[in-house]
Amino acid sequence: MNHFTERLVDVDPDIYAALEAETVRQSEGVELIASENLVSLATLEAIGSPIVNKTVEGYPGGRYYGGAANADRIETLAIARAKQLFGASYANVQPHSGSQANLAVFLAFLNPGDTVLSMDLSAGGHLSHGAGPNISGKWFDIVNYGVDGDGFLDYELMADMARERSPKLIIAGGSAYPRAIDFERFRAVADEVGAMLLVDMAHWAGLVVAGLHPDPVPVADVVTATTYKNLRGVRGGFILSHRTDLARKLNSAVFPGVQGSVILNAVAAKAVAFREAMTPEFDNYATGVLDNARALASTLVERDITVLTGGTDTPLLLVDLRPLGLTGAAASDVLESAGLTANKNGVPDDPESPRVTSGLRFGSSAGTARGLGVAEFTQIGHWIADVLQAMKTSTAQPVADRIGEDVKTLVSRFPIYRT
Repeated sequence: MNHFTERLVDVDPDIYAALEAETVRQSEGVELIASENLVSLATLEAIGSPIVNKTVEGYPGGRYYGGAANADRIETLAIARAKQLFGASYANVQPHSGSQANLAVFLAFLNPGDTVLSMDLSAGGHLSHGAGPNISGKWFDIVNYGVDGDGFLDYELMADMARERSPKLIIAGGSAYPRAIDFERFRAVADEVGAMLLVDMAHWAGLVVAGLHPDPVPVADVVTATTYKNLRGVRGGFILSHRTDLARKLNSAVFPGVQGSVILNAVAAKAVAFREAMTPEFDNYATGVLDNARALASTLVERDITVLTGGTDTPLLLVDLRPLGLTGAAASDVLESAGLTANKNGVPDDPESPRVTSGLRFGSSAGTARGLGVAEFTQIGHWIADVLQAMKTSTAQPVADRIGEDVKTLVSRFPIYRT
């Protein structure tokens, strides 16, 4: 066997077959999981490049390994592009994920036991914002705000909790909250109680780039995000700030604080994503993401499916299945058999366990990336409603099977990578 010329199909046919099957799965269905997207071919080339062989620690100009000239060039480009794209004074592109970026912020500004105010997980928050099973929930005193009876963020509760508990860090943003957030209100409360303000914009960073969502960078002390959701890039995280005085603490918190070697192929791919996001085409894409999410939400509402807050200002929306008597686990399984991949998700005051849930989360980023528009997302909304309403009878699987064939016909007009 020649280590440098043998192809995957020959070296490991089992893994090759699984990867090929995954490509087919992505090609033949509609990806509606809000945390997923479809990267460009250029991104695939970057993530699979020989830079993966190189190990470096530290930052450009101060590495702990030699032979780092090209690594420095790549990371410097990624940093510069991130700062330019978001109008930030500081950027760190090394975090392996959004959760790791958030952990670095905790390490930079908090001590174990300090109080953190964040959105409750059941209201749309994220595990890394202080959920019990996460390290953030185990090492810090977490206080939660939530949503009102209509599913909208309860700003008064957030302010009252901040005044009562005097947190050192307040977090805005989450993983399943569909509405735009008033960052200025968070800033005012943070200033009143002397707290740092962190905004996690992982799910709508691309909308910020296109001017379609309030921009947290000038308002928050620190902003974290991921490149693989609405930014349409490789998996990974990054940190931004308009405050250059925080650079040293944040850099030290990332390395050596919470991680070691840089995943250079991921940084190269992040740089590609940032460059792609600077184009007029990306602005058009982001507009399509929001239009499609709203079309999907309005179609589901029209079909008497309960959409929390009645719509969305982001690439995601959340459906409450309790009026239908369904669980998220069961519904996501049947939808997947129809070629419509979503994820089960908790809803406010959810009586079900996290493994079951009473909700579904949908996203429009991946479908928009392959070219689907409002007409297609309107049809997808009707298909989802058909499946969910059929689940109340014994006809669910035949309906799902029929729709699955229709889905294949639809997406055949929007091929990805190869057919």
